[in-house]
This record gives sequence, C-alpha cells and structure tokens, in this order.
Amino acid sequence: MAEVTELDTARKRYEFKKTLEKLAEKEGSGTELITIYIPPDKQIFDVTAQLRDEFGQCSNIKSKQTRTNVQSAISSILSRLKYYNRPPENGMAIFCGSIKLGGDRTTLDCTIIEPPEPVGLYMYRCSSHFELEPLMAMLEEKVVYGLIVIDRREAYIGFLRGNRIEPMSGVTSTVPGKQRKGGQSAMRFQRLRLIAINEFYKKVGDRASEIFMAEKDFFERFKGVLIGGPTPTKEEFADGDFLHHELQKRIVGLFDVSYTNESGLAELVDAAQDALRGVEVMKEKQVMDRFFKELVKDDGLAAYGEESVRHNLEVGAVDILLLSSVLRKARVRIECQNCDYAEERTVQLEPGKSLRDMELGNCEKCTAPLFLADETDIIDELTELADASSTGVRIISDDFEEGAMLYNAFGGIAAILRYRTGY
Repeated sequence: MAEVTELDTARKRYEFKKTLEKLAEKEGSGTELITIYIPPDKQIFDVTAQLRDEFGQCSNIKSKQTRTNVQSAISSILSRLKYYNRPPENGMAIFCGSIKLGGDRTTLDCTIIEPPEPVGLYMYRCSSHFELEPLMAMLEEKVVYGLIVIDRREAYIGFLRGNRIEPMSGVTSTVPGKQRKGGQSAMRFQRLRLIAINEFYKKVGDRASEIFMAEKDFFERFKGVLIGGPTPTKEEFADGDFLHHELQKRIVGLFDVSYTNESGLAELVDAAQDALRGVEVMKEKQVMDRFFKELVKDDGLAAYGEESVRHNLEVGAVDILLLSSVLRKARVRIECQNCDYAEERTVQLEPGKSLRDMELGNCEKCTAPLFLADETDIIDELTELADASSTGVRIISDDFEEGAMLYNAFGGIAAILRYRTGY
C-alpha cells in the first residue's frame, strides 16, 4: 500500500509540474491574464464580490479589446466559482484569460488547480503572463542533505535535494606533500604540514557552513551532512569541529569514496545508500540499477524504446514501466477529412507550440487533408496501458546519471519485464 501511495504521489507531482510548464508558456496581449490564489480559509463570497467589483472597474480600461478580454475572463471565473461553496482543502489557484495563438488569433483559457500543499496567500493579479511563483515553490524539494567529499589535496561541497545532486563549491589545499624540501628538519616540516592541514580543514568547514546554513528553512528542511573521503582524512575533519555546531550535530555518517572533486558527490550518495534509504533518489537509483543489470544479461528481462515497450505492455509482460520525467511527447490520432483513413503517431512536443498547428500532410488514400482527431500525453497513455495489467510505473528524474541515461540513451521509455516476449 505504501508503494502504491508513493507511485501515485510521483504521478501527481509529474502532472502538477507539466501543468505549470504549460501555463508558463501562455501569453496574453497586455494585462489580460488573470491569476487568483484563494487560501483554504478564504470565503468564496468575498472572492466573487471582489470579482464583480473588478468587472465594473474594467470600464475604465481604454483599450476596447483589453476591456472585453478582461471582462470575459472575469465572467468565466465567476461562472466556475458558482460550483464551490468553499475552497478545497488546500485552497485553489485560478488562471484565466485570452491566450495568444499566433497572428491575431486568441482563445479564452481557464485552468483551476487544487495544489498539493495549502495556498498561503490571497492574490488577484492581471498581467501579460500568469503568476506561478507560489506554485513553483511547491515543487522545491523539502528534504535536503549536505554533501562534503574531502582529502588533503582538495574538497567539494554540494547538496542532495530529493533526487538531485547539486554541486556548489570546490576548495583546494596548499598542504605540502610528505617529502620535505632540503634544509628543513623533519620535525619542523611535520609541524608546518599539520598547521597547513588544520588551516585547510578550517577553510572547508567555513565554506561548507556558509553554504549549508544559508539554505532556506534550514531547521525544517536540512536533514544532515554526509562526509566522504579516504581514511583518516574524513575522520579528522569530522572529529575536529570544523563545521558550525548546528551542522556538526547533524553529521549522518562517514563514507569511503575515491574521488574528492565534483564526481565524488555522486560516489558519496552511492556509498551512503543505507543511510539514505527512503530518500527518493535511492529508490530511483535502485530501480535503474535493476534495469541495467537485466539489460546486460543474455536473457535479461529488459526492454527499451517506445515500440518494444508498447508491445510488451499490450501483452501484459511489463513488471515496471520506467518513464523519464523530461519526456515531452504526445500520442495523436490523425484522421482524413474525406475517407475512413486514420493513423496514430507519436510526436515531440515543442515549447510554445500547439499540436493544432502541426503540419499533418495529406491522406494516403484520397490525398485529402488530414486533421488532428485526438491527442494524449504519452506518459498518460503508457501509464493507462500499465494500469490495465497491474504494472508498476516509475517516473524517473534526469537529475542523476542513471536517470539522464534513461532519457539520452533509451529515449525516456524503458521497462523491466515479467517474462521475455522476444520483442
């Protein structure tokens, strides 16, 4: 049951993000797009009263087109609010206005979102674009870990935000090698070397403390520090109180890593799997590791590419469907205007462009123009196929190496199979 809840949450998060991306692409002419945020404790009556007042104020707008478009948007919002006695549990956000389609064409578009977290403000705003910042903030990862990889030559600092590793800053040392120069006594050389090591550790600690403590909502979101490096460097650094005391008491663990540059951050996350068990990035890495292990076997239970995965889904052979979160394609049905010809295609979605403007060509049978009869986001379409055969679905971020490979090397569509089908 917990796994089902996690998958549903991942899908909802993807849908939420996709909706915001579409809203961000929409533009109006002048200040014709209306954004309204309604918190859960706001009375719908108060909102409608303000909207009616705004409708009256529109008479002062000089441009007839702008005046008409704003009044149309307000009327559309009022008609939709009639169905609400009170705001939903988390409140609601309304985006409505005349959207530019290209040339002189526009269309009235109205979207209502019930967000995944409570809306914390009331807002009414007219602009040439929709105000999405409060909803975008809800996509920020709520769990953050600090990452430090260090040896006596260099160190690198970064964050683990949900399933994304974010490199921040590197530090290089001036610690001399173990071989002393001529003319120095061994004791003096060793003393100077220890001073240089201590200064380097202090420099790394100060830089890490500055970066980590500046994190927004530090005490709520920052869950701990992972430190990687060779022995005894990482132990010396962790035991030396070089970090701010709030960070020092949040050290999760020390882990052996080979690299202490930016690449070492990913190695540290891999080494800390047990400590991070339950963090989303580890769940995604584990399922991708399973896919790659099956892929290299002679009789492995792995498939990739839309055609192969679609076939395996249709016969119920897929155990887990893997879809990239950055996959932006649509499954479309195209029909002839004159005869019974029809076909389905998968097309790439382009930012700011509508599928309705896509060149579809002419019918193979009668040469009449083809038209777009239906369109579905490919993730939605493949997920429906998966649900029909009780197949698990994982939407994989591209913010880590294996996730990026799913999109770049396998087209963003892959599967772990229950049994081989030869396809």
